[in-house]
Amino acid sequence: MTKELIAGIDAGGTTFKLGVSDRDGRLLAKARVPTTTPEETVGDASMKLQELAAAAGGRIGRLGVATFGPVDVDESSPNYGTILATPKPGWSGTPLLRNLSKALGVPGRLDTDVNGALEAEMQLGAGRGLSRVAYITVGTGIGVGLKSEGQFAGRPLHPELGHIRVVRHPEDQHYEGRCAFHRDCLEGLSAAPALSDRFGDLESLGTDHPVWEMAGHYLAQLCLTLALGSRLERIILGGGVLGAPALISSVQRHFARLDGGYLPEAGRLQELLQKAQLGDDAGLLGSFLIAQGVDAKARP
Repeated sequence: MTKELIAGIDAGGTTFKLGVSDRDGRLLAKARVPTTTPEETVGDASMKLQELAAAAGGRIGRLGVATFGPVDVDESSPNYGTILATPKPGWSGTPLLRNLSKALGVPGRLDTDVNGALEAEMQLGAGRGLSRVAYITVGTGIGVGLKSEGQFAGRPLHPELGHIRVVRHPEDQHYEGRCAFHRDCLEGLSAAPALSDRFGDLESLGTDHPVWEMAGHYLAQLCLTLALGSRLERIILGGGVLGAPALISSVQRHFARLDGGYLPEAGRLQELLQKAQLGDDAGLLGSFLIAQGVDAKARP
């Protein structure tokens, strides 16, 4: 008898990370496809997932998607799983979950990429054993997931804290910002494309490059807002930009400076502000957890 597998997708603005797992969420195989047009990306992703499942000796029975946003995450909404007004060209209005479920022929469930990564980190990584945790991803965009006492923030919507206004760094007064909607919001100043605009290829920059001091200045403002508003036990930072070794310590230093000794949490920064433990797989592992809530009797 062919075993039933879970298909998972960490749908990012640059890359769709794909994987198949067993029923317990153990990752069996993974791959990537580039994020291009909705039609091409859905077609490439569904084909690759079916190949992964066949190679693992099973068939896909359900789907979990952790996606970039904004996206409709209200499971009672007729537009559930649809990408909303996104800066990603050509993707606004895409019924992502419906299209993927139809292409694979299986029922599916969807949440934001940051909520997926947050859930994975709370069950398997840096947030284990805690009940008030936020996850920040810094990559093509900036997203925030927040869970307190078993509930995700913002339901039936989701937070959009990547678009808060921030105080400019003293050496960054003239860059107009990259956000298509707000220009110089947090994402418009410190997501990967915005940093690359000013400093070039981020992966080629050393740990002493001023980009990390500037990015830390901006991200610490978000972390302090979260800490003040929700009194969190931990704030987990992940995403491609957080691969830079110097960035987490920069965020911690700027957080302490901005807080000025006000919050007791600021006295334990090594505990409060941590890098994601699951690294590049956080969103993908989260997608398997999202899929565990799928109604197996539902059909696409």
